[in-house]
Amino acid sequence: MKAVVVTDEAAGTAGMTLVERPDPDTVTLASLSGANYGDVVVEVHASGFTGDELEWPSTWIDRLGRDRTPSIPGHEVAGVVSALSYGAAGLAVGQRVFGITDWTRDGTLAEYVVVEARNLAPLPGDVDFTVGASLTMTGLTAWQGLFEHGHLRVGQSVLVHGAAGAVGSMATQLAREAGAYVIGTGRAAGRQAALDFGANEFIDLENDTLEDVGGVDLVFDVFGGDIGKRSARLVRAGGTLVTVTGPPEGRPADGVAIDFVVVPDRAQLSEIARRVRDGRVRTNIGTVAALDDAVAAFNPTERVKGKTIIRVRP
Repeated sequence: MKAVVVTDEAAGTAGMTLVERPDPDTVTLASLSGANYGDVVVEVHASGFTGDELEWPSTWIDRLGRDRTPSIPGHEVAGVVSALSYGAAGLAVGQRVFGITDWTRDGTLAEYVVVEARNLAPLPGDVDFTVGASLTMTGLTAWQGLFEHGHLRVGQSVLVHGAAGAVGSMATQLAREAGAYVIGTGRAAGRQAALDFGANEFIDLENDTLEDVGGVDLVFDVFGGDIGKRSARLVRAGGTLVTVTGPPEGRPADGVAIDFVVVPDRAQLSEIARRVRDGRVRTNIGTVAALDDAVAAFNPTERVKGKTIIRVRP
């Protein structure tokens, strides 16, 4: 099978290479990428890649800390189940699925991937594979940040950083759909996109004053650093700052700060897919490229707005 591999952390995406790996049809499920009890083999139709995952230790080692390079990156998948191991509950061969893969295994920038069945959800037949792959990491991150960790409720206010980006645009839509007042932030060029995704107002972080926002119930942070630290002071009493950038540098004076790592959740994926089918949520896809062009797609010469998705099969 074709697959994109990386061997050098320092080289970043420039170190990606398209190679040939053993065809999974010629090996047993038990030997394919270390498949275990509860695993499924997915024929990949579309794959997503998170921009900073080459900086994650799990990209380079397995669960026991052993080197596993050359690694196949990518943890977002939409495809069709082609094989099941014992204990793979809730799925069937030939079923359309989408979800996120294990951090310490080979990923989805390949024609096949091995995934724990519990990490996947059924993908409705009227949702395109490209859309499915673009929903997984962004959708789960937004959902868990807003509702599991942020406990967002109708009528509350939420400051969403990067509201025109892949994760921020999903958080903006889900928050508005839940009845919240959304203040989006980002670069000036993202203003209209953030408003189109449902932000009630927009703060240009390059030209506006963030502190003019006033108190909010929830901050959804994807930037960290100085922006995250300043944002903590905007959380009103009893409010929450949630971030995906690691331990926050600043904490609300009379609230809580939570950093989290997204986890697989079949029920949440199904809820997000239902909202897409109903037209309440849309994806933020910037570029769609074939697997043969994946390396170039992840090393663009110009800034790409939205998420890059690799269409592995036509």
